Amino acid sequence: MIAALLNYEFLQNAFASGIIIGLIAPLLGVFIVVRRLSLIADALSHVTLAGIAGSLYLSQTIAFFAFLNPLYLGIFAAVTGSVLIERLRRLYKHYEELSIPIIMSAGIGFSAIFISLANGFSSDLFGYLFGSVSAVSRQDLWIVVVIAFIVVVFLLLFYKELFLLSFDEEYAKASGLPAKWVHLLFMIVTALVIAASMRIVGILLVSSLMTLPVATSIRLAKGFKQAILYAVLFGEAAVIIGLVTAFYLNIAPGGTIVMTSIVILLLVLIGKKIWLSVVTKDERGRLV
Repeated sequence: MIAALLNYEFLQNAFASGIIIGLIAPLLGVFIVVRRLSLIADALSHVTLAGIAGSLYLSQTIAFFAFLNPLYLGIFAAVTGSVLIERLRRLYKHYEELSIPIIMSAGIGFSAIFISLANGFSSDLFGYLFGSVSAVSRQDLWIVVVIAFIVVVFLLLFYKELFLLSFDEEYAKASGLPAKWVHLLFMIVTALVIAASMRIVGILLVSSLMTLPVATSIRLAKGFKQAILYAVLFGEAAVIIGLVTAFYLNIAPGGTIVMTSIVILLLVLIGKKIWLSVVTKDERGRLV
């Protein structure tokens, strides 16, 4: 595999993109999980699918779109969906969670329409749904790099604000923090990460990479920053192991990455349960 990695550009693109996504997806995922917004990733992924399907359909009917990377329209759709979710959250002040299924339903509906108009699934669309190692181009890699830079800068600039909003939104608003704008920016950045991740993980599985490593980390971490560190480590491990497995088995990397995340989560859950039972027995033995 190392020889293939040195010789083939698409493998270099895939592994470089995967490593970057393994960093930025769990980074944002920690804030998403803590704020109990996990379903937002699913909603935006379906909106992204609508953008991709629309771009693939337009490429069959309009010459201009035949030369346009579908990722661009997918990013546009994801960002638009994130803005609409935020607007609907303000409209339904007492039922904010309604904004997520509304946008998700719209994304699924538009996806179904565009896929039907495009005469069903194509190999390109299948790659976007479940990820594809061979489909990652150098242009896709540079898009991932730019989005990763945006994510890191955003988190460095707004870490304290996001921390306050995650644990005490009412106090954050009372202290004069521009919660509305910070949350909107957070939604847009989340949309960018989802759009960037779809080539490797796949649109239908990208939310798993944002939540499963976090679910694993919070079972071990003793603080918020430690949870971020563990989430990134578990995310990177899942991506690397998943990509290697997908290469040797010649299957979609999205599935192997997600299943690796699940295996890691199960190992941590079982290991912690065994550890707690051992510690409990030791404590009982000392009391006796």
